[in-house]
Amino acid sequence: MALRTTLLLSCMTLALLGCAGNDHPAPPRTQQVDLQRYQGTWYELARLPMFFQRNCVKSEARYGLREDGRIDVTNRCQEKDGQWNEAKGIAEAQQPGSTDKLWVRFDNWFSRLAPGLTKGEYWVLYHDKDYRVALVGHPNREYLWLLSRTPAVTDQQREQLLTIARDQGYDTSKLIWRQDN
Repeated sequence: MALRTTLLLSCMTLALLGCAGNDHPAPPRTQQVDLQRYQGTWYELARLPMFFQRNCVKSEARYGLREDGRIDVTNRCQEKDGQWNEAKGIAEAQQPGSTDKLWVRFDNWFSRLAPGLTKGEYWVLYHDKDYRVALVGHPNREYLWLLSRTPAVTDQQREQLLTIARDQGYDTSKLIWRQDN
């Protein structure tokens, strides 16, 4: 009986130590978004690597409000060979009344095959007061986009976006920067 109690206590201690040592950072901060002002065209300045954009040298996204409160999304990507590709989708709030955390689902064969598995998290982490630059990411910090209303920004704006991203735990050393010809 004593051995069984000792083993049980040892297992519980190891489990508690494992939980205490589990150093998962808190999810990034987000910022409420005026979707009326957010809609329109955004140019990708930089992004963390992602499979769907592996051949993109420059990308842009267009957001438009729908009557039902959701958002039409059109992403365009120019590939290394100069060809443009386009993907269309719909975004909607993860929580009613909260505009900073969205679900985005693109219309493609996979989303039609497995609709429950194909929605992605799109968190607006930062936007300036004039909605000229924005920082968008995924809470697990695997994805990040630095966005602007223009294809280029000042060094000061670029550094501000990088600082905010780093402060929220994103690895900016792996960013892929827009290539303008």
